[in-house]
Amino acid sequence: MKRYSVFFSVWIAAALGHSHGFAQSGKPLFTSAFGVQAYTFRSSMPTATAAVLDTIKAFGITELEGEGPKGMPKEEFKKLCDERGIKIPSIGAGYDDIVKDPESVVKMAKTLGASYVMVAWIPHKKEFTLEDAKKAAADFNRVGKILKQSGLTFCYHNHGYEFGKYEDGTLFDYIAKNTDPKYVSFEIDILWSFHGGQDPAQLINKYPSRMKLMHLKDIRKGVANDLTGGTDTRNDVALGTGQINIPEVLKAAKKAGIKHYFIEDESPSYSTQIPVTIAYIKSLTY
Repeated sequence: MKRYSVFFSVWIAAALGHSHGFAQSGKPLFTSAFGVQAYTFRSSMPTATAAVLDTIKAFGITELEGEGPKGMPKEEFKKLCDERGIKIPSIGAGYDDIVKDPESVVKMAKTLGASYVMVAWIPHKKEFTLEDAKKAAADFNRVGKILKQSGLTFCYHNHGYEFGKYEDGTLFDYIAKNTDPKYVSFEIDILWSFHGGQDPAQLINKYPSRMKLMHLKDIRKGVANDLTGGTDTRNDVALGTGQINIPEVLKAAKKAGIKHYFIEDESPSYSTQIPVTIAYIKSLTY
């Protein structure tokens, strides 16, 4: 484990020491601390938790979104993160789990020191329908109120399928309009927003006060948009190398006051892509 950690620390330091062709001038566009979504490390986190956290620390990342490996006590996972100076501002929860037992999710968030709880998927059949959106809006209002009473913020994380047309907008608009802003906020995933046919910057500008968290990711050039909420994981590419206008997204996010940004790279090549993503973020100026 120790050798694994040392190797990654040295490799990452070397990788981040290169400019990757990005020249910096002017004021940095991105000045917030950035984190990483634990799902990025889903293949190694369960069996090499401490080593993965060492790797995250070596990336210079100070925030993690995630509730830790299944089976590991939450107190133990928090201790491992604390020892490395990694905070856990946000955790994820399954839709059914939070709807059926929101109190247990509150307890988990409190144990990990999180302020936000996000749900990343609304159960539905092949096509996401108005009835699915109506049920989700009602559930989110109820659950969001319970979390709010415990000092937590509930966020729905979009996944692309909810951008199907409805009236003069989309089903996402329906959810936004039919949930109480006091209880329901959003985590914008910019890849899934784009893949669902949206301009992520415009979506942030449309709902600036509702956007609290962001997943930083990019999608391979040439990949077509659709409403499936899914694409090959190899279509996740380093920021700045895909289709999304990252500078415009970050400008909109800064204006909206988003404070927590999580790199999520579902690609098998995440270990080589994350340093490129970080270097790109740091290179952006205005």
